[in-house]
Amino acid sequence: MALRTSFRDHRGRWLVGAAVVVVVLIVGAIGIIKLIQGKGDPELTLNDAPTVPAQADSSTTAPSGGSTSTVASSSDGIAGTWKIASGSQVGYRVKETLFGQSTTATGRTTSVTGNLTIDGTAVTNASFTVQMADVTSDRSQRDGQFRGRIMEVDQFPTATFELTSPITLPSVPAIGTEVHEKATGKLTLHGTTKTVTFTVNARRVSGGIQVQGQIPVTFADYNIDNPSGGPASVGNDGTLEFALSFSRA
Repeated sequence: MALRTSFRDHRGRWLVGAAVVVVVLIVGAIGIIKLIQGKGDPELTLNDAPTVPAQADSSTTAPSGGSTSTVASSSDGIAGTWKIASGSQVGYRVKETLFGQSTTATGRTTSVTGNLTIDGTAVTNASFTVQMADVTSDRSQRDGQFRGRIMEVDQFPTATFELTSPITLPSVPAIGTEVHEKATGKLTLHGTTKTVTFTVNARRVSGGIQVQGQIPVTFADYNIDNPSGGPASVGNDGTLEFALSFSRA
């Protein structure tokens, strides 16, 4: 009888121990998954565009009292050439699935240059260039894959966008006013150029112009191999996002 009791006690302790081990393994696996996944950055918005130092433009007049006031009704307030200001951002956003867990992978860079030209109330020219080797995420392993087999930055070091159709504004926006217009141009990624159309959100600020938007990207359209690798599974598309500020050139 004592033998049977001892066996039951031993078996019970073994079952409890096995359950504890399983729980520990599950918790450890979830922790490893979260560690590998990292944290994707929130979507870029107009508020992520850097602040542009205030500067006088041709729409600033000096009344007889000696102080200055900004006149927003004249097209001279925005006409001219503008350049991308320091701190502007461009990046990617891609949905990932890792061991059945969904997450978002993001990478960003401030290595972006470019300019735009405004004639009256029309944006007649705009372009920017991104240094792809400088795009980084929260995971060095992901960055290595991005620069290597995915984007092949040694062979295709830059991504570019060039406006091909003017963007006509209904009027000159006052400082602080946001506008939302469609932009059409040529996007070059991985050495392949495609025509894209997307929504541009812009805001005129004192001394500059802030611009934000997202461009959907289907990898196969740009001869980019699907980024999936190892335990990480990625779909067939992602998003190029940007938050830029322009100051007078």
